[in-house]
Amino acid sequence: MAKEGTKNFVLRIDAQTFEALERWAADEFRSTNGQLQWIIDEALVRAGRKKKSQ
Repeated sequence: MAKEGTKNFVLRIDAQTFEALERWAADEFRSTNGQLQWIIDEALVRAGRKKKSQ
C-alpha cells in the first residue's frame, strides 16, 4: 500500500536497464524504487518543472 500522497503505477523496463538500475541503487545505498524516485526528481528539477526540495 502506498504512503499517503504517493501513487502506484506499473513500469515496464527491459532487463538490462533494470539490472543497471539495481546496481546503481545498490551503489547509492537506495532501493530500486528509491533510486527511480531520485532520478525522476532530479530530472524534473533540471527541466525546471519542479522546485528543488529541501
